[in-house]
Amino acid sequence: MPHYRAAPVVETLAEYMPPWAAILCTAGVAAGLIVSFIGVSALMFIWAERKVSGRIQDRLGPTRTGPLGLLQSFADGIKLLTKEDTTPDIADHFLFRIAPYLAFCAAFAGFIALPFGKGVVPYELNAAAFFMLAVLSSEVFGVMLAGYASGSKWSLFGGVREAAQVVSYEVPRSLCVVIPICLAGTLDLTVIATQQQGWFWTWNIFHDPFTFLAFFIFFATATASCKRAPFDLAEAESELVGGFHTEYSGLRWSFFFMAEYGSMFAVSGLAALLYLGGWHTGVLPFEPSERFGMWAGNLLNAAVFIGKGSLLVLVMMWVRWSLPRLRIDQVMMTCLKYFLPISCGLLLGACAWQLYIPASAAEVVRYALAGGSALFVAGVLASLLVVKGDVPSGRLAGVWAKAPAAE
Repeated sequence: MPHYRAAPVVETLAEYMPPWAAILCTAGVAAGLIVSFIGVSALMFIWAERKVSGRIQDRLGPTRTGPLGLLQSFADGIKLLTKEDTTPDIADHFLFRIAPYLAFCAAFAGFIALPFGKGVVPYELNAAAFFMLAVLSSEVFGVMLAGYASGSKWSLFGGVREAAQVVSYEVPRSLCVVIPICLAGTLDLTVIATQQQGWFWTWNIFHDPFTFLAFFIFFATATASCKRAPFDLAEAESELVGGFHTEYSGLRWSFFFMAEYGSMFAVSGLAALLYLGGWHTGVLPFEPSERFGMWAGNLLNAAVFIGKGSLLVLVMMWVRWSLPRLRIDQVMMTCLKYFLPISCGLLLGACAWQLYIPASAAEVVRYALAGGSALFVAGVLASLLVVKGDVPSGRLAGVWAKAPAAE
């Protein structure tokens, strides 16, 4: 049976009120913070995605609504709130109405066991890793209900594709989660992140070549689980005109996208906890909450964790606007023919590495992987700062270059 530990906040409040009241107060505050975080992050990620896609496609993205177009997502939210909420006559009205909320609840539940710092977690579980995998995968129930209840064959096709995709990609994704669990010897995400305290070469991604590759397989399968391109066949515009949410409008339509962006950050946070040191900066050889105090230290921890998760979300956006969409047979073949056997091999390799490779040799490999990755990241950042010679000063190249005025 899972073991549950009372959060420090609950123990503190229990000194001034009955234990049940302390639990209810803490749960209410945690639920409000989670919903607020998902909503605000969705607004910012939508704005960021428009900006990322604009830069990749040589255009500006939102610019007119607020500074840098920051208020564009708020304007869209107001539009969705005032838009008519329609339900098809042939739809199953009850299932059609509750499907978006079921999808959102799955993304919401994933944050329950997601630690943002040492002790900064709504509900600490010793099986938090598998709990997150289980609840995030349950989003498919909302998607299937939406496709079935809409009374549209296109929506049904999208729901069936999503079910097949999520169930298939869940297997290699879970295998890639097992690898850092074997290294840590626990399913507790807080303990896994705490064990990576120190410099960045202590992170699990640099433990050995197998965990290094497992991170990328996990990230790819997590991207597929979030219905993100190139794995977005559940809502392919060219084939399904929106897929499972074709018949939705207004606020219910927005709940599907809040669930998607919430799941994107949840799986990115899970990747950061399992492979990228969690809330540790990688340049401080101590736990910030112990050196700087609970409030200041955990504030730094939360900022670092949110930064890592947001960076991985931006990578998902980068991939979406850089790669073409795969066909459904290619999506399934990529999982069953490539990701599944590769993840099995990586799990066996990581276990064999711990058993048979001497500690001295393992340390050399760890430093080599960390050093090579640091040089690669430094090279990428340096390339971003280089201004191409053919870019006109003060404006973007290409379509933004002004044509000569007509005589």
